[in-house]
Amino acid sequence: MFSNTYKIADHVVRINSLHNDVHQLCSDYLSSENPEFEISVSQYDINSEREKNKLERFREKLAPFDFSDGQLETTAVYRKLCEKLIDFDIILMHGSVVAVDGEAYLFTAKSGTGKSTHTRLWTEYFGERAFIVNDDKPLIMLRNGTATVYGTAWDGKHHISRNTSVKLKSVCILERSENNHISRNEMSEIYPILLQQIYKPKDTLKMLRILELTDMLNECVSFFTLGCNMETDAVITAYNGMKVER
Repeated sequence: MFSNTYKIADHVVRINSLHNDVHQLCSDYLSSENPEFEISVSQYDINSEREKNKLERFREKLAPFDFSDGQLETTAVYRKLCEKLIDFDIILMHGSVVAVDGEAYLFTAKSGTGKSTHTRLWTEYFGERAFIVNDDKPLIMLRNGTATVYGTAWDGKHHISRNTSVKLKSVCILERSENNHISRNEMSEIYPILLQQIYKPKDTLKMLRILELTDMLNECVSFFTLGCNMETDAVITAYNGMKVER
C-alpha cells in the first residue's frame, strides 16, 4: 500500500493506493497539511477502469490497449477525487486551458480536434505572457459568481500543466476550419456539447449537482465557437474575439 497527502484545487486529500504510479504523477502537489478527506482504491476499482477503457476504445474504433494496473489506478483515483470535489462546487471539464495576462481560456472539443495544438500556438504567440494551466482535465470551481480553473496532475499525454489557479474568462468550442472565425454563443446553444465534456457521476444526487453547477457556469464565463486552421492567425482571431468583457 502507498499513501501520501496532496493539495489539489485548494483541497487537501490523502490518497491510498495499491501502486506508486499515482504518487509519482502527483509529486508536484504534495502537501504537509492535514487532509480534509481520503481516497482509497481497490483492485475492483482498477478492474472496473480496465473494462471502461475497453468499452471506450471499442466505441471510438481504437485498437485495444491494455494499460497497467498502476496506470488504470491513476484514473480510478481521479474519478473518485472528482466525485468528492463536487461537494465543494468543483467540476471536471475535458479541455485545454491557456492563461494570458492572468485570465484563462478553456478550449473543448471532441478528441483529435486539435485543442492542445491550438493552445500551444497561444504560448508561442504570447511568449511569457501565456502558459498552459492544464492540457486535458482541468478542474473548475464555481463559487460567488466566479469560475476558477485549476491545474492538475491529470494533464494529458503530453503532461503539460501548472500547479496554480486562474480566473476562467471564456469557454470555447473548437472546430476545424480552413478559415478562422469566431462567434459568441448563448449557453443554451452549446449546452449538449458542454455536458458531453463534463464528468458525469453515476450517483443521482451528485449528477443533479453537476447540472446546477453547469448552469452556474453561465453566470461566470462567456461562450464561443471557434473555427480555426491551427495557424497563428487562429490565435489572434480567438483572443480578439474572447477578450471583450461579458
